Amino acid sequence: MVTVVLIAPYTGVVPRGDGRLTHEIDPQDVGPQDACGVFGVWAPGEEVAKLTYFGLYALQHRGQESAGIAVSNERQILVYKDMGLVSQVFDESTLESLTGSLAIGHARYSTTGSSVWQNAQPTFRPTAHGSVALAHNGNLTNTHDLSRTVQERTAENGGDSGRGESATTDTAVMATLLSSYQDRSVEEAALEVLPQLRGAFSLVFMDETTLYGARDPQGIRPLVLGRLHSGWVLASETAALDIVGASYIREIEPGEFVAIDENGLRSEKFADPAPKGCLFEYVYLARPDTTINDQRVFSVRSEIGRRLARQNPVDADLVIPVPESGTPAAIGYAEESGIPFGQGSRGKGSGALPPGPRPARAPDRTDVPGQCAQGIRWNTAPCQ
Repeated sequence: MVTVVLIAPYTGVVPRGDGRLTHEIDPQDVGPQDACGVFGVWAPGEEVAKLTYFGLYALQHRGQESAGIAVSNERQILVYKDMGLVSQVFDESTLESLTGSLAIGHARYSTTGSSVWQNAQPTFRPTAHGSVALAHNGNLTNTHDLSRTVQERTAENGGDSGRGESATTDTAVMATLLSSYQDRSVEEAALEVLPQLRGAFSLVFMDETTLYGARDPQGIRPLVLGRLHSGWVLASETAALDIVGASYIREIEPGEFVAIDENGLRSEKFADPAPKGCLFEYVYLARPDTTINDQRVFSVRSEIGRRLARQNPVDADLVIPVPESGTPAAIGYAEESGIPFGQGSRGKGSGALPPGPRPARAPDRTDVPGQCAQGIRWNTAPCQ
């Protein structure tokens, strides 16, 4: 009889937002739902849509419901988005048609709002002087308060609080609020809006000529800055910088706002930083080849496994990671304990579930083909 140690991330109790979360997958097991991927590039003369495509491809593990890219040719912004994976939404002909000097992109895993096309990002809004497109990773906790602010401002302006796309997300509220300042530029409006936001947010957004980025004062969701030979990149993870050939410069600091245009990079603090970070980035959400706080995620997860082996030794024959994001921790556990490492069934893509219903019944451990014939005990439970 063989005993197997399953190494899986602890999911515990996750604090929720303001009551508008999407729980369609399973109301009894909602899990973390704010792991979207965002990417932005300012690089005149480069194929910015293709760079954004590859950046999103590297961030696909963070969201598999929808994908979108917004591109500006310095005169107008064009947004293309749809439901599905990055490789399903975009093809060569679509990318060829998205020309410009700056772009942002988004891969979505829904937090607020339904999993429908209207809630796919980037979110677009017209402004008094042009337009703005916004991509958001995180979850605001004061969406209802912001919605009231939007209604008040649009009433004062004689407009419609639902201007632009029909959407039900906190991202839509932010975009509408940014567009409501008729006497200010997007940059000036952002410095008014950002201090009003509460919760987790890493933002990339743009007007016709400028790329913007912002990170919440706690730094809950990641955002990094990279340098191309001919421009700049903002992304959720350093892995997205690597795939487009950008050099890692630094993380966007908690409470920091950056603007990038032909005049270079400008940075301002919109709130006092109070760094908290997010444990889930280290143990589950981020790619193992990503660097957070100057630490490679793979190394952090391996050390977690080593410490687990020292603190909770077991008598077992094999260490197997479940899900695949647990592989580095399982390797660390195996190295520290001396128990052999083994691969179980390999998943496809992200550990985050795609939208849609789950099976009516989760398979029993004994449903795994051939496992009982091999005499394997899962979690020390005997095969029947």
